[in-house]
Amino acid sequence: MDYEYLSDEQLAGFDKYKYSSMDTSPISVYIMHPFWNRLVEYMPRWVAPNLMTFAGFLLTVLNFVIVAYFDYNFVASAIPPANPPMPPLPRWLWLLIGISLFVAYTLDGIDGKQARRTKSSGPLGELFDHGLDSYAASLVPICLYSCFGQLDHTIPVFRMYLVLWNILISFYLSHWEKYNTGVLFLPWGYDFGMISSAFVFMATGIFGHQIWKTEFPFGLNSGSLFEILIHVTSFGCNIPVSMWNVHKSYRDKTGKDHSIWEAIRPLWALLSIMVLTTTWIILSPNDMLNYDPRVVYTIVATLFSNVTTRLIVAQMSNTRCEVVNKLVLPFALAIFIALKIPRMELFVLYSICLFVLAMHLHYGTCLVRQMCRHFKVDCFKIKNQA
Repeated sequence: MDYEYLSDEQLAGFDKYKYSSMDTSPISVYIMHPFWNRLVEYMPRWVAPNLMTFAGFLLTVLNFVIVAYFDYNFVASAIPPANPPMPPLPRWLWLLIGISLFVAYTLDGIDGKQARRTKSSGPLGELFDHGLDSYAASLVPICLYSCFGQLDHTIPVFRMYLVLWNILISFYLSHWEKYNTGVLFLPWGYDFGMISSAFVFMATGIFGHQIWKTEFPFGLNSGSLFEILIHVTSFGCNIPVSMWNVHKSYRDKTGKDHSIWEAIRPLWALLSIMVLTTTWIILSPNDMLNYDPRVVYTIVATLFSNVTTRLIVAQMSNTRCEVVNKLVLPFALAIFIALKIPRMELFVLYSICLFVLAMHLHYGTCLVRQMCRHFKVDCFKIKNQA
């Protein structure tokens, strides 16, 4: 766990790093920030910001594990019931998940304020925060899918796969913006997504999953409307705004003024993961997505988090982003074996899932430990605090 992933050039870039962000979301500016500013005053000064960040992430992971245990195949909320039938999740559990998600969102909102309040801000905190967020961006919508179920009155698993990628692309583009502009424009969809997700969980807990089975004209239902809302928000707001912010930085000479090929360099790593995964799903001889959608979603979530964290490292250290992620080759090899030897596909599916999980955990752990050694700090403690 002492492997050094960061080069000397990257560490030198972190030494010069200055945080720059812009948050213009009305929900964030007028509602959440005033709430967080008041709330952080009650937080003991000895509590490290990274500890708050990690606690919020663990709540998200716990939600994911609990829902996976009770509804592994996303059929517990199905109407009519799955065959064999699965009991729906207890209402109190949905309510608890909604509350814990809001707590996690709140901790993510006040960790930076706690860092400034205790004078413990630094590159490690931002990298730690955004790196964990890149994983949580997948875990929350995957949990949300269980509220609707994958059978009737909702969206099939492949369309949920597309929804997941839509959410992740929006998240990635915000960091791609910063790679080119030097400013992190916090997306409006983040606050709306977290609050609406907590609302859906809590509403499911209060009224039951049946409320999401309402039929609307033109063959629409609650699940498909939720799907449409995500796509419209992404293609109508998040993606165009990201493109505009990058364009404006070139027009006004306020960004890093990369060449066009350097500007789009970070996109290739994400595109390769997306193309490989989609190709495997479409050509799968055993229809692996319908056989075990949760494992496929987990692979996507893990690979995405690894690609995004490496982009965050590049933009924070002001170094070039890699074109090919280091997990692409073993992942491509696994796909090749699965397609060539169909009887091996499910074994390959579970094996590559465990492999990418282990490699990403190793990468993240070693990254944090190397940053702690470099800056002579403890990730979960504040210097000179009891």
